[in-house]
Amino acid sequence: MSNPQHLTYSKEHEWLTALEDGVATVGITAFAADALGDVVYVQLPEVGQTVTAGETCGELESTKSVSDLYSPATGEIVEANQAVVDDPALVNSAPFTEGWLFKIRLDGTPEGLLSADEYAAHTGA
Repeated sequence: MSNPQHLTYSKEHEWLTALEDGVATVGITAFAADALGDVVYVQLPEVGQTVTAGETCGELESTKSVSDLYSPATGEIVEANQAVVDDPALVNSAPFTEGWLFKIRLDGTPEGLLSADEYAAHTGA
């Protein structure tokens, strides 16, 4: 699965949408979902929680391992995807659509994010 060109990416394998009224959607990439294996549990940040770019804000557990979830930007969580909590397999089956993780009201412009092509070069995929 190729990386959608309209998204930006972190080196920790999260993606971020363009802003809509100061809010961006965050998920993990297909590369990360594939590396994790079948995701069986998702812990997301809570609505109202402030997260900081590059810091842990949740957890993903798979049949292979447990992985920290990092925020690609600083801001306040405005929505968590309950569908992913209820059905963690969405992270694997639809990482760029229904498998999104949370929405964040950004506090400033995110720094250090990669374009789709730069992320592909970063992962070698």
